[in-house]
Amino acid sequence: MTGAPPLFDRALSAARAARKRAGEPNILTRTIAEELAERLAFVNRRFGRVLLIAAEPGAIAARLKQGGQVTEVETRGPSAGDHLELPETRYDAVFSVLDLQTFNDVPGALIQMRRALRPDGLLLACLFAGDTLTELRQSWLAAEASLSGGVSPRVAPMIDVRELGALLQRAGLSLPVADLDRTMVRHADAIALIHDIRALGLSNNLVGRSRRPVSRRLMGAAVNHYQRNFADPDGRVRATVEVAWLTGWAPHESQQQPLKPGSARARLADALRVEEKKL
Repeated sequence: MTGAPPLFDRALSAARAARKRAGEPNILTRTIAEELAERLAFVNRRFGRVLLIAAEPGAIAARLKQGGQVTEVETRGPSAGDHLELPETRYDAVFSVLDLQTFNDVPGALIQMRRALRPDGLLLACLFAGDTLTELRQSWLAAEASLSGGVSPRVAPMIDVRELGALLQRAGLSLPVADLDRTMVRHADAIALIHDIRALGLSNNLVGRSRRPVSRRLMGAAVNHYQRNFADPDGRVRATVEVAWLTGWAPHESQQQPLKPGSARARLADALRVEEKKL
């Protein structure tokens, strides 16, 4: 764990996730479940015991079992803190769905998941990243700056995908890969977008968030800024959503290892048919 003050209210995130599990899985959960199953299908492996961490794990677990690669799925909702309390070397795979973006200590969370894996076990995780909801963030900042001269955090900062590969290596995972799925979604207006965010349980969970209700004046200024700057010719507004996917493996001797420096048997210059010049 880091010694920095917490940025996210994990207890609030866990409470919202618990409320979501009482209803039908939303379109975001169903979409992610399909993507997770498709990515797993490219792995030529069967997994006996799997841990799935998600706000709505039931629907995702059912979809995973349909693929035939997973035998037993243990499900958990988001934790109320950064400590996951996972047993060590228990799982053949750990799947984390749209949860890591609200951890105060992302490297620590990845380390906990890696320790929970058996040797050569798979970690497959996704999280909101990059420019997700950048249009909404800009609109809130512009509205507050124009009305009060100050700002309150209303849209959480996102991790850059270029940082995530390094975080996987830092966690001790082998063969790390991080890639990004970018989607542009459209709504009738910014109010409709905000309602959708609330319905998905993804509203502001920053520790430093303002506890005051949003005034009509502030809401109007934010909506107007959004409409002026991020609307298409037909009047509908667009919002960026970027989901980063992380893949890594618990170390095992059977995995491919990089060659030691100086062990190459062929010269690059020979392959390129050029003269090698010493510096």
